Amino acid sequence: MSDVDVARVSPAIAVSRPAYVEWGPVLAGAFLAAALSFVLLTFLTAIGFTAVSPWPSEGMSPRVAASLAAFFLLLQQIASFMAGGYVAGRMRARWGEGDHDEARFRDGLHGGLVWAIGVVIGAALIFSTASMTVRTGVAAIGAGAAVTSDPMDIVLDTLLRPASASAAETAAAAPAASEGEATTAAATPRQTADTARAEMSRILAKAVTSGGLSEADRPYLASLVAARTGLPQAEAEKRVDQAVTSAREAADTARKGAALLGFITAASLILSLGAAWWAATRGGHHRDTEVPARFVMGTMRRPLNPT
Repeated sequence: MSDVDVARVSPAIAVSRPAYVEWGPVLAGAFLAAALSFVLLTFLTAIGFTAVSPWPSEGMSPRVAASLAAFFLLLQQIASFMAGGYVAGRMRARWGEGDHDEARFRDGLHGGLVWAIGVVIGAALIFSTASMTVRTGVAAIGAGAAVTSDPMDIVLDTLLRPASASAAETAAAAPAASEGEATTAAATPRQTADTARAEMSRILAKAVTSGGLSEADRPYLASLVAARTGLPQAEAEKRVDQAVTSAREAADTARKGAALLGFITAASLILSLGAAWWAATRGGHHRDTEVPARFVMGTMRRPLNPT
């Protein structure tokens, strides 16, 4: 008896089924996809560390390494969701749908749900990892052992580089306080220097977003640089102008990197959705044609019951 006949003779069976979606196969496929993605990502990370080197003329260039990393990240995500979608489609039990297209749609829908849950799991892991990183960074800053790679910090390092060794010793012995800034008796030289540095960072950030330094900020910032570095006022103003240009270049590089990362992430998610949907339909087809499930798809035998 065909599926159509079953649906016509005993419609109560299809109606009495509790839900359109079988969450068991969906959750099984989603967790499998997440676990497989973690394993592949760990493996690819280890390969990446072996492919790069801090020594010159050794290992891959940063550009090539970044391109290969993006490609393999995309590949592992697609492969993981394909495996999860196949499991969901293969495990789903057909009920009441006699039309072949309807069965394919329901199988594909289960693969799409695997993708959706997997994306939510991945986002939760990324959020928890980012929160842990922030907490670790705050603790390190409180202990005085924070290491940062913020481009603005690099700009400030160049801006505040002393003009000579004697100026460096003077700046280290008595860091200049910001003009008009009230410092308490309990404030240490290190706190004063950090406060002035933070103020300079805010002024540069404002210059990048507003299109340039204001008439009041430029000489003020130059005076801070002159006091910290021992440069004449005119040289300090030139260094300030160079710092604004460097801050703009750093912001533009960060903007382009964020845009590229966003496009790659969106493309990988869309391709992963298609891969999970297609794999689920293949799993449903193998279920209906009784194809034996094997790890190596190319070695599958012909259907036991083609009809």
